[in-house]
Amino acid sequence: MSKRIAIVTGAGSGIGRAVSLGLARAGFDLALAGRRGGPLDEVADAVRAIEVEALPVETDVGDAASVEHLFAEVKARFGRLDLLFNNAGLFAPSVPLDELTLAQWQAVVNANLTGAFLCTQGAFRMMKAQSPRGGRIINNGSISAQVPRPNSAPYTATKHAITGLTRSTSLDGRDHDIACGQIDIGNAETDMTKPMAAGIRQPDGSLKVEPVMDARHVADAVVYMAGLPLDANVQFMTVMATKMPYIGRG
Repeated sequence: MSKRIAIVTGAGSGIGRAVSLGLARAGFDLALAGRRGGPLDEVADAVRAIEVEALPVETDVGDAASVEHLFAEVKARFGRLDLLFNNAGLFAPSVPLDELTLAQWQAVVNANLTGAFLCTQGAFRMMKAQSPRGGRIINNGSISAQVPRPNSAPYTATKHAITGLTRSTSLDGRDHDIACGQIDIGNAETDMTKPMAAGIRQPDGSLKVEPVMDARHVADAVVYMAGLPLDANVQFMTVMATKMPYIGRG
């Protein structure tokens, strides 16, 4: 089997790191995109230890020129692209909606939504032109693509929008053998979820310690989605800590 090439955005930590290592164990060569070079280099070393290739590329996914550079580097190094995992994202401060600044809103939109669009666009261009053509795009939607947390309007709005991008990408990709699906992740244990150990604000105003799951379970789910042939697709998947407050969020 020929080598498969994947791009993971937000690859330097958390879900991105876990998924990168999972894909490496599944035999993918990897382009690792993220804003901070140091963590990317650490993940690249871990990937190479699994005896696959790793290309760390410092990338601001919300900046078109930076994304263009990422895809140019991938094309030059690997010549093709089989998988894009759109994972990079930001939170806004957890403050009342009327206290958010426009700059805080725009930063989240740029990273979470514009970044996913720009990377999807870059993937489309490569996947349509390569031989054999086609590939797969997996978007990290988050549980917030379905239900919000209190004081999370920018993050929740962008993640709801990711669902629309997933559906449109899936439809528009049909003629080009490009599959697109979405994984909605709830309470994976990463640095981002460490505050849950002290309690997270609930809709009734109380603080509650929420259960978490090992991030490797997310990686296993993404690897399953990525391993399907292009005539099959997981359109939407939710993977979450079993006892997290999800249905009862509202």
